[in-house]
Amino acid sequence: MFQNIETAKQKEQMGHLMWVSAQVAKKEGLEENGYRIVINNGKHGCQSVYHLHIHVLGGKQLGWPPG
Repeated sequence: MFQNIETAKQKEQMGHLMWVSAQVAKKEGLEENGYRIVINNGKHGCQSVYHLHIHVLGGKQLGWPPG
């Protein structure tokens, strides 16, 4: 399947952001007990800052379902 360069670059960047998120979790000591990576998108996703950013949550037992 053909993929344009922009889409391929966006996929590469997203993968890099996920990798960096894991590195942040490790640096913050969250790796052993686990953590959650959250990306909010749009009004119903409770996005309040309209640009891509990633939340790394951990350090305590998180509930499910979230919210």
